[in-house]
Amino acid sequence: MTRRATDNTKAPDAFIAAKTEIDAMLERLTALSADHFETSPDEINWGHVGTLNHYRAKLREITDMAFSEGEHAE
Repeated sequence: MTRRATDNTKAPDAFIAAKTEIDAMLERLTALSADHFETSPDEINWGHVGTLNHYRAKLREITDMAFSEGEHAE
């Protein structure tokens, strides 16, 4: 069984495209956070807390993978 060489010529472009998309998502999240997730302090309820906890859990999973922390620690 022989292995074929992997063609990585398109990998840099795909990497930059993915990074650009991540950067745009982070920018949007940062703006939304700065606006308190479009929630007035007088309107905050437990539903808002639940939503933010859900966002936080997803982001924690991502940061744990990126930084080899939590369940992804080596």
